[in-house]
Amino acid sequence: MDLQSLLLVVDDDPDLRRLISGFLTEHGYRVETAEDAVQMRRVLDEQRPDLVILDVMMPGEDGLSAARRLTSERGPALIMLSALGTDTDRIIGLEIGADDYLAKPCNPRELLARVRAVLRRRQLAADAASGHMYEFAGWHLDVIRRALRDPGGTYINLSDGEFSLLRTFVEHPQRVLSRDQLLDCARGRDSEVFDRAIDSQISRLRRKINERGHTELIRTVRNEGYMLLPTVTRL
Repeated sequence: MDLQSLLLVVDDDPDLRRLISGFLTEHGYRVETAEDAVQMRRVLDEQRPDLVILDVMMPGEDGLSAARRLTSERGPALIMLSALGTDTDRIIGLEIGADDYLAKPCNPRELLARVRAVLRRRQLAADAASGHMYEFAGWHLDVIRRALRDPGGTYINLSDGEFSLLRTFVEHPQRVLSRDQLLDCARGRDSEVFDRAIDSQISRLRRKINERGHTELIRTVRNEGYMLLPTVTRL
């Protein structure tokens, strides 16, 4: 979820909004801004930001009240910014349900690091909640730990490219996937490992699997692509 995530910066200071939004945009994020809670709600109604960066001290509805509504609605991830940097204020913000709390003025690079960390935690939590283990023909693939275990319980070492391809197969089982589809699905996870022919990556993946079993798992469909044969269960 990291790059290309949509962030919403809510702060009544226009200079700070421009500074934060410009910096985050430079680092690959899409950014919307709002000057108060009313504009924030308008953006939330029209779009689905992944994370809100919310100032505590704002005219009209203050940030704490807006934060309570966001968290009660199970809304996007939330980082609170405040010139009130005492431990008590930070604890109140976190107790309300904010994912992080940062005192102003803050270093934009520290804010960027906090944004990345919060989005990463949210993604891991979402993966865990929805199930992150796949079982097929006695094999188990753990996409969080990036671990493949054969039917006998032995772990198989996979390169980044092999892991991305296998994950793509188990997410689209019993479907013929063309080379272009495999590249499109897997490239976003590990783009740098696909400089070589995808056929070579699949050949190496097959070799590692075949060394541990005698059942054909990945079939070549002539002039079309490749297909993972067994049914897949998400655990």
